[in-house]
Amino acid sequence: MENGQKIMRPREDRKIAGVCKAFANFFGLDVSIIRIVWLLALLLAGTGFLAYLICWLVIPEEGR
Repeated sequence: MENGQKIMRPREDRKIAGVCKAFANFFGLDVSIIRIVWLLALLLAGTGFLAYLICWLVIPEEGR
């Protein structure tokens, strides 16, 4: 994060709240990879849903 980049939920190209797209943009990865990892966290560890909700509330939306 040396360039001052902040994680922001995009207003476009998102499925639910833009959390996965925000992480994909921040880390420079494909959004499909992030969605698969999030799904695995939901199915295997059971923590994916709670983590998604927390990120939805904490990560600001672009343009605000």
